Amino acid sequence: MRVVVSANGKDLDAPASQVFGRCPAYVFVDPDTMAFEAVDNPAANAPGGAGIQAAQFVVERGVEAVITGNVGPNAFNVLQAAGLAVYPFAGGTVRQAVEALRQGQLVAASGATGPQHGGMGMGRGRGLGRSMGVGCGAAGADPATPPPWPLATPASSREAEIEDLKRTAANLRQQLAQVVERLDHLEKEE
Repeated sequence: MRVVVSANGKDLDAPASQVFGRCPAYVFVDPDTMAFEAVDNPAANAPGGAGIQAAQFVVERGVEAVITGNVGPNAFNVLQAAGLAVYPFAGGTVRQAVEALRQGQLVAASGATGPQHGGMGMGRGRGLGRSMGVGCGAAGADPATPPPWPLATPASSREAEIEDLKRTAANLRQQLAQVVERLDHLEKEE
């Protein structure tokens, strides 16, 4: 079995990315041996259709599962049509994502986990800059705030809304951890 994790770096200890189509890199991992190959995302700077291009790239590389923060509807449809399972992962490293999958802690998504064009991260005026993948202005940057409620469509049921809110809370926790980590790093440099 071979899986891919959307990542903000190119090794097992890199932070897992919260976006799929415009993440900086993909880390392809054999969960049994933890052997890995990291490659730049060729669609990260695409002017349009990044999710579809990224999904096609991943499919062509022969994986059975995708672990990512959020995947939009177009990318999800490509991955689903290819028979790949998509596992949402709220935060941590590539290694932690693969371990969570191995231990059965991840649940395959039944649909897109993010809005269309959710990874673009532009024009939202957060003022956090481009450091450590938080903020806006650069393709591939993780959004520093969650999408507005409702996440995908108005919740058709109480259970669906609860799941959407849990996913948003997990994303916020991960984003806060990235901000705190960067802040600590900057303060230590002073």
